[in-house]
This record gives sequence, structure tokens and C-alpha cells, in this order.
Amino acid sequence: MKFCPVCQTRLKTGLTGLRCNKCDYSEAAAVRVDAPSTDTSDSGFNVLDESEGREVLPTIKIDCGKCGHDEAVWWMLQTRSADEPTTQFYRCVKCKYTWRNYS
Repeated sequence: MKFCPVCQTRLKTGLTGLRCNKCDYSEAAAVRVDAPSTDTSDSGFNVLDESEGREVLPTIKIDCGKCGHDEAVWWMLQTRSADEPTTQFYRCVKCKYTWRNYS
């Protein structure tokens, strides 16, 4: 919000810039140059990458439904409304197969 330097009234936005309705003071519109976007992230929603989690997430002894290995990392995420229980995710440390448990 800018004010008129002559009469201290709030300047109104017009087609050509800012303008004072009281004393007819005007400012030209500032040219705004936006920097090009350098966002190279995927548009998909990825909670945990396949290579992540082995060192930082807790492990559990549970049978993988795909390869039969008995160790997986696990994490919990609130995927439904707040009054519903959290969803437990598991990822096999051998084949990286991910499944969930709606408890």
C-alpha cells in the first residue's frame, strides 16, 4: 500500500499505475520481471523415495508379501481425516516392495 506524497491519501491502482483521487498525483506502473522458474521437482507426491529410509527408519520383523524376506522398515502417516487412525507403511529392505496397513 502506497500513499500520495502530496496529500497523504492512499493511492488507488489503475490501468497505468497508481493514482491519487484527491490531488490527481500519479505514478507509472512498475515493470515487474519474474525470474524463470527453476523448479525441477516431480509433480507426483512422493512420501518416501525408494533409496531412503533404511538408515533412519525403525525396522520390524514382518514377512514381505512379494519376496518373503522377514525385515522391513516402517513409518506412520495420517492419510485420512484426523478422527481416523494413522496408516502404517512398510517397505521390505531386500526388494523395496511397499505396502500399507490400515489399523
